[in-house]
Amino acid sequence: MGLTSNNTLVAAVLVAVVLFVGTVWLWPRLARRGWRSVSGRVGLLLATQCMLFVSVGLAANQAFGFYASWADLLGRETDQGVVVDHTLGDRPAGPLKVTDIGNVPGRGGFRPSSGGQIQKVDIVGRTTHIATPAYVYLPPEYFQSRYRARTFPAALVLTGYPGTARALVDKLHYPRTALELAKSGRMQPMILVMMRPTVAPPRDTECVDVPGGPRTESFFAKDLPEAVTAHYRVGREPGSWGIIGDSTGGYCALKLAMHHPRVYAAGAGLSPYYRAPVDPTTGDLFQGDKALRNRANLWWCLKHLPGPDTSLLVTSSKEGETNYKDTLKFIDRVKAAGTTRISSIILESGGHNFNTWRREIPATLQWISGRLGDQ
Repeated sequence: MGLTSNNTLVAAVLVAVVLFVGTVWLWPRLARRGWRSVSGRVGLLLATQCMLFVSVGLAANQAFGFYASWADLLGRETDQGVVVDHTLGDRPAGPLKVTDIGNVPGRGGFRPSSGGQIQKVDIVGRTTHIATPAYVYLPPEYFQSRYRARTFPAALVLTGYPGTARALVDKLHYPRTALELAKSGRMQPMILVMMRPTVAPPRDTECVDVPGGPRTESFFAKDLPEAVTAHYRVGREPGSWGIIGDSTGGYCALKLAMHHPRVYAAGAGLSPYYRAPVDPTTGDLFQGDKALRNRANLWWCLKHLPGPDTSLLVTSSKEGETNYKDTLKFIDRVKAAGTTRISSIILESGGHNFNTWRREIPATLQWISGRLGDQ
């Protein structure tokens, strides 16, 4: 049974209940003194507590999408190797390959021209050789004959760390929300490319070009837009791409929009932080390179570099988010820089979780839609 399977969760809960009932039933028999009775009591209590923790952990993982599989949880994910392109007849295989097709959960129809479509794809970076999966949402208009000559704006949507790309579809409801907003006329039809920023799992690269390691920033700034634009009808003019992310993905979204404003005309960070951490999940990201460390620090960028010609959105809450004060300071710093445009969503309360981000996503999609070109 898979880590995110309902059967796994139900089995864990049932075992916890059986252990609890067994503890109550056997406790009088184990009330005597002696090492056997004491060991029995300790064993039952320990087993019951462990299964309770396992049940709560499985439920939390299902709710928030931290890990996609047992291998992901244990750090043994092995399906992210470098893909070697082969040829299809006389035509070279492209950097993007569709592996599965589905409807929009909750709102999709049988026809993509009425309910849109979600395609699971494998993307291979032409220059970075990074290989990673993603989900692509195509709006209904993409399949309608009257729009067959039209290109669409696109937004890259990133999870937090560790995160799962599927959670952007099933838990945060990006495709469903985009479909509803476009149908009601509150945003233009857009293509969404949904993925995790963890392109070299289990390492958290913080969207940095790691010396001697994964060139994650280059992948997101160059390879990914090129691969998607070559395969789908995405606008090729500046202003066609935006980027959204939560938590780690939010930091990446702001950084990529600030570093590459001609690629990403708008960047939205939901509950972001503003400098790359260095911890056991990241390893040594900078290898002693001070310039690289500074570049990954958005405070340093605002102070020492010209304000980029891009639009930024940041979100936080007065109660429940640890980034609230930093977010207010970031807004003031961007405003002082003059060139960069800054917007915000500040909730009265809301924790660092999916429920908070679901409250912010509709307004975020409307905001980014209004800042991307309609070709």
